[in-house]
Amino acid sequence: MVLALLVGSGAGLGAIAFRWLISTFTRLLSGHADYSAAGHAANAHVPWLGRWFVLLAPVLAGLVYGPLVQRFAREARGHGVPEVMYAVARRGGRIAPQVAVVKSLASALCIGGGGSVGREGPIVQIGSALGSGLGGALKVAEDRMRVLVACGAAGGIAATFNAPLAGVFFAMELILRDFTAESFGMVVLASVTSSVIGRAAFGDHPFLHPPTFTVTHLWDYPLFAALGVLAGAVGVGFTRVLYAVEDACDRAWRGPEWARPAVGGLLLGLLLLFLPQMYGVGYPVLENAVAGHYVIGFLLLLVVAKAVATSLTIGIGGSGGVFAPSLFMGAAFGAAYGATAHHLAPGVAGPVGAYGLIGMGAVFAGAARAPITAVIIMFELTGEYSIILPLMTAIVLATAVSRALSRDTIYTLKLRRRGIDIDEKPTAPAPLAGLPVRAVMEPLPAPLDGALPLARAATALARSPHGTLPVVAADGTYLGTATARTAAETLADGAHDTAAVGTIAHLPRSVAAEADLSTALDALVTAEGAGLPVLDQAERRLVGWITHQSVLTAMHATTAPRPVQPRPPAS
Repeated sequence: MVLALLVGSGAGLGAIAFRWLISTFTRLLSGHADYSAAGHAANAHVPWLGRWFVLLAPVLAGLVYGPLVQRFAREARGHGVPEVMYAVARRGGRIAPQVAVVKSLASALCIGGGGSVGREGPIVQIGSALGSGLGGALKVAEDRMRVLVACGAAGGIAATFNAPLAGVFFAMELILRDFTAESFGMVVLASVTSSVIGRAAFGDHPFLHPPTFTVTHLWDYPLFAALGVLAGAVGVGFTRVLYAVEDACDRAWRGPEWARPAVGGLLLGLLLLFLPQMYGVGYPVLENAVAGHYVIGFLLLLVVAKAVATSLTIGIGGSGGVFAPSLFMGAAFGAAYGATAHHLAPGVAGPVGAYGLIGMGAVFAGAARAPITAVIIMFELTGEYSIILPLMTAIVLATAVSRALSRDTIYTLKLRRRGIDIDEKPTAPAPLAGLPVRAVMEPLPAPLDGALPLARAATALARSPHGTLPVVAADGTYLGTATARTAAETLADGAHDTAAVGTIAHLPRSVAAEADLSTALDALVTAEGAGLPVLDQAERRLVGWITHQSVLTAMHATTAPRPVQPRPPAS
């Protein structure tokens, strides 16, 4: 509980700093608080360039954040949420601590320089990195580390959008992907703490300010349901455009990765030159669409342009989220649908803005396939409860359409393209059932003293058969395991030669000597190194070591056919 409160506080302060960075870089690079609402105005800092400054803003931003990301945290590139999902599902919640700083600067520069991306992906990754960093510093076990990562994600969403409930369900539905009472309680604590800090800085009011809408006619419900079906298809289309553009950028670019955002920024600048509404997140344009200030043709142009602008920003190596762009497209598409319904059935269709609000939630549900989060976040972002019934209907239908059209979501597809299926659960082979870990464990390798300098410990790690060794304190207390890979990455900068090896030790999931081997396989598969220590459950001391090789040996012994004994000759 104390750690959850600390993570929530850190996420709240991080959200304040991140929004300040975005505002600062936006004013510096565009001369306006939000250039998407300024039309073709000039930058006050370089008025002699006129509207042509938008060709240079993405390039200048890319020249700074491109090398920053390439040098210090490559996982800060892109929209961030898939990396957090992967860390929770496959890496025990471990995220490099420098990600929080690099992601903050890179995303703020990208958005401030015209990148057509959102704030939720970065703040989720920033908050998650803070939670992982705190858990790593205190050497918490992996199951608690995952909860702290989710606490950071929830806190970031809660403080940034003044949406504590949405932060909780975003973390549970998309990050943890599991609803347990303990984790839910901790995530709620972090979200509430972060939201209190965010409200003290930004005020206690809805993030968006749409007009008040009501559903006045029963015939509105079939229209809203049809909008949900179409919006689900739009969400899937956005996903496919995003990765198609990213693939095209990968094929076209042959230069160094650090220069990719700057060179690609020229293409983004050309798009902004013709359609400045794509500059940055674009919340003022979204609100104008919901308010009915645009004609149908321009609304449809905004839908297509936002999909292309966001995809191009991510494809050239930019850093930012896809949640806000999906809301933007949903608002424009929903408003266009509502305006069309008014032309075709003027006495039946409800207000255009109501369709815009429902389109926002439905497109996000179609892209992310997170219906609970979509319902809650739309209610909290707008403070509008009057359309909750048609909103729920449209979101459920959009989710169903998304599932019918695509196996993956906008987040999981990025991982599947790398060969990672976070929904796949390791299955234990039947021959290992009933076999205790003690029966197949190897002798315990000589443990490392936690105070041993990392440069000396690296030698022992390099010589170890599996590149993994246990680490103990001076009194024999088990601290965790250290891997050769982690040691090499830490020593690479030349500044940690004298650091103690205990600083890179992490606690993997415990494997008890008397546990069934089939139940220990999951812990072994998700382990960072090539083996895991075996603990005596009664005395909590190290008694052995289990590796993939020892498991395969046991499997071979239980499945290999026995040789056929020759019959004795007949007498």
